[in-house]
Amino acid sequence: MFIAPILAAAQAKFSAERAPVAFTVGGAYSFFDAAYGGYKVMGATAYVNFSPVIWDHVAVEGEGRWLTLNASHGFAEYNYLAGPVYRITLSEHRRFHPYVKCLLGAGIVDFPHNLAYGRYFAIAPGGGVDYTLNPRWRFRADYEYQFWPQAPDIPGVSSSAMKPNGVTVGFTYRVY
Repeated sequence: MFIAPILAAAQAKFSAERAPVAFTVGGAYSFFDAAYGGYKVMGATAYVNFSPVIWDHVAVEGEGRWLTLNASHGFAEYNYLAGPVYRITLSEHRRFHPYVKCLLGAGIVDFPHNLAYGRYFAIAPGGGVDYTLNPRWRFRADYEYQFWPQAPDIPGVSSSAMKPNGVTVGFTYRVY
């Protein structure tokens, strides 16, 4: 009888409380200009985003992209990137969450006709917007412009930096 008020108080969570971290995962579809041979490629993208509460606008994001569709003769591009993301707060539009990012990592390409296979350092600035659908789900639209400074580095082919770029659309789920 005396314990009941103590147990009842433990059932409520204060509305102003927030988790110490935010962790989201997402899946998307990408459309890219491969910056080689006029190829326009498409494929799946997956990403994770981690944001500690102490850095309210800053997060760390990692993404993997597999661009294997709509290419011919065995051409494909892959990206494995990670880096900081800065979220911009729009007080008048609470459903829209724009961001800018600069990711670093690996750009991998399978050149057509088994000409070559290359792994390159990639720098990928970009940005986009997340649109809140409900407390867990968001729709994402993203643009990325990549620099592969050492690509293609193939004997007999003029060597200049490849600059793949494209858009990604998909959904984000807030895990925590």
